[in-house]
Amino acid sequence: MMISRRGTLRLAALGTAAALVSKPSFATSKVRIGALKFGTVSWALDTMKHHKFDAANGIDLEVIDFAGEDATNVAMLAGAIDMIVSDWLWVSRQRSEGVDLTLVPYSTAVGAIMVKEGAPIRTITDLKGKKIGVAGGPLDKSWLLIQALARRDHGLDLPATSDIVFGAPPLISEKAMQGELDAVLNFWHFCARLEANGFRRLIGAGDAAKALGASGAVSALGYVFHDKWANENPAAIRGFIKASALSKDLLAISDDEWLRLAPIIRAQGKELAKLRDRYREGIPRRPVAEDAADAGKLYRVLAEIGGERLVGRAPEMAPGTFWQELPK
Repeated sequence: MMISRRGTLRLAALGTAAALVSKPSFATSKVRIGALKFGTVSWALDTMKHHKFDAANGIDLEVIDFAGEDATNVAMLAGAIDMIVSDWLWVSRQRSEGVDLTLVPYSTAVGAIMVKEGAPIRTITDLKGKKIGVAGGPLDKSWLLIQALARRDHGLDLPATSDIVFGAPPLISEKAMQGELDAVLNFWHFCARLEANGFRRLIGAGDAAKALGASGAVSALGYVFHDKWANENPAAIRGFIKASALSKDLLAISDDEWLRLAPIIRAQGKELAKLRDRYREGIPRRPVAEDAADAGKLYRVLAEIGGERLVGRAPEMAPGTFWQELPK
């Protein structure tokens, strides 16, 4: 594997951080994070634990596996865990209802409308009259953003003019592979697997977000925790954020790390390479303030099309949804 001089320096820094683990630590903070057992978040958490980036930054990370997103949300609200990964819409809604949740950006990777490589569908207007599979349900952010763009730029009401089929992500991908759907909107990692198996991206939710006013790639997900917990455990939250950054940096430059993770990811060859590349594209790299400002713009678009079922009664994204106190 070829690594640039910058990459070599970053690997050296990562090695230095890992070496710190061998030094005695007298103040280790426990951080309990809930994650889906086979979700993409587990890749970064496994990297963090395997290379002891948590211990190097004064924390003992405990990963608690959950079977579904609803279960992690309930555990978070009940105080059974310290942190989960979720989206800023959910965090904003909780804050607007008096819950002190906040988040640190985790990933900008989002889904896309996928079609077979040889399909005659070339633009969003070609989706009219087609059978479209959508993962995540009618209130999925990516689906709403693409709908909003279709309405604004093309006067096209996709739910009214197309046959929309909702389903679980694996089922949607399977039906696409079998040719039972003309196009599918799925979560980013399912899209990456489709890309490796004869599909192409028609339009991504990130493209729609930029067209609708975002100045850059907006974090779709973040590490979510309570303000109160962060204020009471400043060393824990800052240590976790630094350890997470080290994990992301390693995943950004080391192809060998992806080979190590292959059994967990359950992919190899082209699929593994495409997942690696799309994951790397989704690593947040810009100031949190910019992310938060763009999320606020998109919130208004989503609130208009998704209504109270999506955002509740708050017309604007709740202040403090994005945690601004990142470690230097």
